[in-house]
Amino acid sequence: MRIDDEFDENGRYTYADYLKWEGPQRYQLFNGEAFQMASPSVIHQGILMELSIQFGSWLRGKPCQVFASPLDVRLFPKEDNSDDTVLQPDLLVVCDKNKIVKGSVNGAPDLIIEIMSPSNTRRELFLKFQYYLEAGVREYWVIEPEEKKVQVHIYERGRYISAIYKDSAHISVSVLPGLEIALDDIWARIVS
Repeated sequence: MRIDDEFDENGRYTYADYLKWEGPQRYQLFNGEAFQMASPSVIHQGILMELSIQFGSWLRGKPCQVFASPLDVRLFPKEDNSDDTVLQPDLLVVCDKNKIVKGSVNGAPDLIIEIMSPSNTRRELFLKFQYYLEAGVREYWVIEPEEKKVQVHIYERGRYISAIYKDSAHISVSVLPGLEIALDDIWARIVS
C-alpha cells in the first residue's frame, strides 16, 4: 500500500527522507516510491521462524550472518543517503561483513528469501526480482505457502537460473554449500 503523499508533493523519496519517518508502520522504497508493508500473518511468521532457526543454527561459528525482517537493505547505497530503493526482505544472509552497518545492510546480500502474503502484488514481485538481479543477489527464494512451493533463483552470468521445489523436496542452498532445507519442516509451521 502506498503511503500518503503528505511527506512530499511529488511522492518521491530517498533514504534520507525514509530515516525521518516515525511510527510503527514499516515501508519499502521502490525507485523513490514508498509502499507501506502489511503486518505478517501467523503462517508467514511461522515459516520465517523455522527458516531463521535452520539458517541460524547452521551458520553458528561461520563467517556469514542471517537476519530476519525488519531490516533495511539498501541495494544501491549512496554516501549522502540519496539512494531511493530500500527493501525489507523476510530473511537474508550476508557473508561480507563490510556490508553490515549500524542501521542497514548496504549492498547485495548473498541470499534473500521472500515469503509471499496475500498483500504482495505482481508489480512488487516483478520489481524485487529486477532489483535483486541488478544488484547481483547470488540466491533469491520466493516461498508461496498456499501452494507449498518455493521458487529458487541462482545468479549466474548476469541472469537468474530458476527452479521450482514443491511438497517434500529438499533445497540445497547454493551460496552455503552443505546446507539443505527440507520443505516438510517449513510446511509443518503452517497453522490451519
